[in-house]
Amino acid sequence: MNRAIRAGRDDDGARESRQAENHSGDAELFDAYSRAVVGAAEANSPAVVKIEIGSRARSSADSRAEPPVGAGSGFIFTPDGYVLTNSHVVHRAPRIEVTLSDGRRFEAQPIGDDPDTDLAVVRISASNLSAVQLGDSQSVRVGQLVIAIGNPYGFQCTVTAGVVSALGRSLRARTGRLIDNVIQTDAALNPGNSGGPLLNSRAEVIGVNTAIILPAQGICFAIAINTAKWVAGQLITGGRVRRARIGLAGNNVTIPRRVVRYHHLDAETGVRVAAVEPSSPAGRAGLRGADIVVSFDGHPVAGIDDLQRMLVGPRVGVRAPMAVIRGVEKLELEIEPDESRHSAS
Repeated sequence: MNRAIRAGRDDDGARESRQAENHSGDAELFDAYSRAVVGAAEANSPAVVKIEIGSRARSSADSRAEPPVGAGSGFIFTPDGYVLTNSHVVHRAPRIEVTLSDGRRFEAQPIGDDPDTDLAVVRISASNLSAVQLGDSQSVRVGQLVIAIGNPYGFQCTVTAGVVSALGRSLRARTGRLIDNVIQTDAALNPGNSGGPLLNSRAEVIGVNTAIILPAQGICFAIAINTAKWVAGQLITGGRVRRARIGLAGNNVTIPRRVVRYHHLDAETGVRVAAVEPSSPAGRAGLRGADIVVSFDGHPVAGIDDLQRMLVGPRVGVRAPMAVIRGVEKLELEIEPDESRHSAS
């Protein structure tokens, strides 16, 4: 009997010991999580800014306070005042005002704006500023911890945390082009977070927060920082991103199966030409209405998005073959894209 009682006490002690060990392990995990979030927030909050859009330029003699007509977030990525944000935050803004985390306010000058990737760069006249550390979005993995900082509804330097929900998403820009390699996260974003940084546990920026899906919860998106680094470089050096154009309007169509089989096409869809701009590369190449574009420079074209992805800056002035279906015939035309001044194909 006594041996049974002692055995029972031993079992209870062992159970309590295991529970204590599990509790200690959980506490260590939560502490590590907290340290990662706190460290990322403390390292980057001084570089996160509030961006307000005014309806007009304000002179030094004008002391009237004018409420902003729009607001968002951004972050300083160079110590001499370059700020990265979303295009939709500052696009065609008559006045841009940037507020730092310490309360200082600066009027910002627009440097460049790329609606096709929803990215923009502005600059403030200040030096020795706190700047973020840019990471590598190629190394991001689904499930990893991410931290978002921004100014939702005007609440400055708000921090939220979550995980990477998915990679390689595509998001439609307001211009109609697809933004590729978008990061999906469940770190809570709200209006005003647009343009703020998405950080990893090492306090590196891996994305630019850009969009949410309403009324869904936990479905938020960020432009990959590798995309943002390339676009920012283009905007700083040239004020815009060079893209090629061919001068056609089209829509996605299904190609009859017999035509696909006869010509050994790689896809069962293509781009039907709805209109060709006069004196455009498409017009000079001989494209006609109702032609169906099926490849460009040897790469299959299954839809308008495929074609737009290929029309990048280095294509400008470079002749390339374009295969089209005209009726039931397959023709190969030579086309030389010129430089786009807007977002059309």
